[in-house]
Amino acid sequence: MPMAAAASQLRGPPCSPSTKASQVIALMSSPRGMDMIAASGGESAAVTKHAMSSSFTFAIQHLDLSMNCLLGPNGHIPQFLGSMENLRYLNLSGMTFTGRVPSQLGNLTKLQHLDLGKGYYCGMYSTDITWLTKLPLLQYLSMNTINLSRIADWPHTLNMVPSLRVINLAECSLDTASQSLPYLNLTKLEKLDLSENNLDHSIASCWFWKVTSLKYLSLSVNQLFGKLPDVLGNMTSLKVLDLSDNNLNKTGNLKNLLINLCHLEILDLSHNSMNGDILVLMEGLQCAPEKLQELHLSDNEFMGTLPNVVGEFGSLNILDMCNNNLVGLIPLGLWNLVRLTHLDLSMNHLHGNVPTEIGALTALTYLVIFSNNLTGSIPAELGKLKHLTILSLRDNKITGPIPPEVMHLTSLTTLDLSSNLLNGSVPNELGYLKNMVGLDLSNNHLSGVITEEHFANLKSLKGISLSSNSLKIVVDSDWRSLFRLQNADFESCQIGPNFPAWLQQLRGITKLDISSTGLEGKFPDWFWYTFSQTLHLDISNNQISGSLPAHLDGIALETLSLTSNRLTGSIPSLLANITALDISNNNFSGIIPSNFEASQLELLIVYSNRIVGSIPESICKLQQLFYLDLSNNFLEGEIPHCFDIQKLQCLVLSNNSLSGKFPAFLQNNTNMEFLDLAWNKLSGRLPTWIGDLRNLGFVLLSHNAFSDNIPVGITTLKYLQYLDLSSNNFSGAVPWHLSNLTFMTKVNMDFAEMYGVMGYSLIVMEPGLFGDIFSVVTKGQQLVYGKTLADFVSIDLSSNSLTGEIPGDITSLVALMNLNLSSNKLSGQIPNMIGAMKSLVSVDLSRNMLSGEIPSSLSSLASLEALNMSYNNLFGRIPSGRQLDTLNSDNPSVMYIGNSGLCGPPLHNSCSGNGTSTHGDLGSSKQEFDPLTFHFGLVLGLVAGLWIVFCALLFQRTWRIAFFRFFDEAYDQVYVLVVVKWARFAKNTTAE
Repeated sequence: MPMAAAASQLRGPPCSPSTKASQVIALMSSPRGMDMIAASGGESAAVTKHAMSSSFTFAIQHLDLSMNCLLGPNGHIPQFLGSMENLRYLNLSGMTFTGRVPSQLGNLTKLQHLDLGKGYYCGMYSTDITWLTKLPLLQYLSMNTINLSRIADWPHTLNMVPSLRVINLAECSLDTASQSLPYLNLTKLEKLDLSENNLDHSIASCWFWKVTSLKYLSLSVNQLFGKLPDVLGNMTSLKVLDLSDNNLNKTGNLKNLLINLCHLEILDLSHNSMNGDILVLMEGLQCAPEKLQELHLSDNEFMGTLPNVVGEFGSLNILDMCNNNLVGLIPLGLWNLVRLTHLDLSMNHLHGNVPTEIGALTALTYLVIFSNNLTGSIPAELGKLKHLTILSLRDNKITGPIPPEVMHLTSLTTLDLSSNLLNGSVPNELGYLKNMVGLDLSNNHLSGVITEEHFANLKSLKGISLSSNSLKIVVDSDWRSLFRLQNADFESCQIGPNFPAWLQQLRGITKLDISSTGLEGKFPDWFWYTFSQTLHLDISNNQISGSLPAHLDGIALETLSLTSNRLTGSIPSLLANITALDISNNNFSGIIPSNFEASQLELLIVYSNRIVGSIPESICKLQQLFYLDLSNNFLEGEIPHCFDIQKLQCLVLSNNSLSGKFPAFLQNNTNMEFLDLAWNKLSGRLPTWIGDLRNLGFVLLSHNAFSDNIPVGITTLKYLQYLDLSSNNFSGAVPWHLSNLTFMTKVNMDFAEMYGVMGYSLIVMEPGLFGDIFSVVTKGQQLVYGKTLADFVSIDLSSNSLTGEIPGDITSLVALMNLNLSSNKLSGQIPNMIGAMKSLVSVDLSRNMLSGEIPSSLSSLASLEALNMSYNNLFGRIPSGRQLDTLNSDNPSVMYIGNSGLCGPPLHNSCSGNGTSTHGDLGSSKQEFDPLTFHFGLVLGLVAGLWIVFCALLFQRTWRIAFFRFFDEAYDQVYVLVVVKWARFAKNTTAE
């Protein structure tokens, strides 16, 4: 094929008409954007063929087409490139080629530099790279993003190209680098990049550890594990070592591995699970104190105090130790690192003040020390860091006012001082921060007034959070802002009672939170128009009245929270784009709209309103719904049978008048985690398949009319932590095998570990269900706990007709906090090992037919706050000691009344005789029947008695004569009696 014709296969940006024949052709595009040449309608122009003669293409030695959108036939790399025999440099990186890499590139025998990587569509692949062995002069090879997953022996092929100095194979879908090479030819190799592959094996098994010529080694973003090999210490030429984002939790002796790497400039061990003393690691780097420029150790488990020796690394530009277990003070030596531009000590356990010496780090552009235990005030010396662009001290215990000097850092783009104990007012100098993009002062003790002066020059501001303070925002009605906010959080700031006019300037904002801001009255006419393009809007916890527009057409809202206001009227038609809607705790009335068009709705919360009617069957269209709460309304009728939403995780329909059976549609919904149907009129028996809902953690079915036995399958729910079946008509025994309730058998079980983050990421938003206060009712008493429901572990089977004994294995539920079996017909004894249930806070076994003594181990329950054993058939001495002596101090006897056999304090009837002592715990002595002791005493008594008789007969002759005479007479009488009886029996038998 003629060269001109071949070159015409490339389609894309036209060359300049002034281009002349040359040994170098460069059509590099700007890396910021591909020259798509779409201005003329989107069609690619043909490459000009003005000089593509055979002699021209033959002479080309350097061809750089990187970052262009030239296309070959069918989008592939054109094969004719393999005919350009004089090419020494070929760069096709960042182009839009797809398909197989042509093996014809192996004809370029003079090639020294080949870059095919970073394809724009990442659509290239190769199943054979043996053509590389035909390039004897190749020094630079980059095939980043080319899929090489089907090439198992790629190291052997590369080993046959000994001239290679650089190998870049990042994002090539390689699954192993553990091949064994019989000999090593890559003695000139200086750079090896295998990052972002699928390497999943021991890091020590990799083939390249003997390549001591390496200066750059990157294995980041793989799944390598195990201990670093000792031969790492022999790679003394290394300047860059990047092992980040792996699973290297076995660090071995890091000090010995690093001690000889004297040329190291960049060390990145971040995002692993490495541990050990940080001092040992720093000592291992002592060989390169003036060489090391970047040290990345974030997201590991290094511990100990950050040593003062860190100040000896005078060339450090970046020091990142985020998310470790470092403790102690920030060392003074740190402030000697005057070249430092990036410092991140966040998410550790550092304490003490932010030292005033921090002002010496004048080169800093990034300072992040959030999520520690820092105290004291913000040093004014921070104002000396004129180049600082990002400053975050959030989530500490810093006190005092915000120093005005911080507001003179005019280069700041991000300032985050949230979640501290700051007080005073916000300095007016805030308005000096002309480059500020994000500002977060939330969750402090700030007070005072925010005026337009604070916003004077904030022309770059995109996000602001002033929530959870005591601030008041007052600006003139004619004030015009210079910025265009995208996110604003004014929660708990005082901006009411009227809707301020300045809110109209927030048109186009993406996210706005004006909850708990003291707003009253109706929505102004301009409100819904102003925020028609807003995606996330929270106006909850105000005193807003009136009704919503009947139609919210043209509004782009995705999440809307109006909870806890005074809104009335009917529920409007749902927005087409809505994903989360919370209108709970208002006065909405009427029926639930039947025209559900919100196909993306995931969360719908309507509890505590005045909604009537039935649940419309059209709700079944909401196939993305995973959280539905219609509780505390006036709904009636049956739950729709078509209600088959597979993603549903939380269903709350309690406190209505719903009737019918247990919802059959739940049978196939294995994602269900929270089910609350309490306080309705549901009846029938619970299905046996409830045990198949393997993710159920909360089951609340109280105050219905369910009957028959409690299905045994419910004990197979290993995530179950809250079970309330009280006030129904259940009969039969308490289910056995309670020890299968795994969650309840493990104290301090991590909630996120059991359920994962997604399941309750939005559930915790609902204050009515997962609030700060949670009530547990025992008979005659209501306990209010300062715990969220997500942390509470409970079983309540009270007010049913259960019979039989309390299962003994219930004592294995050591995480159980509330046990209520009251008002049933249970018999037998209280399990003796109840004292092993150390987490119990409330125990109610009243109004049953329990007998026996109250176990003395009950006094071991140190967390117990409520106890009710009344109205049973219990007897014996009442246990005492420890926590039991503090319960119900006003009238402790009510815990035990109705048991005529009980005695001792706090009852007035005293115990007679040898009353049992009930002090102590599980190891205390028990006044109960002991078979071993009984038999031992019986044998001992018989032996002693026989010896007494024997001795008496031996030494008293008259006793001996009397004894044997008595024995003879007794024998004669017994003999006569037996003979007579036998004769009569024989006579009667013969007569019959």
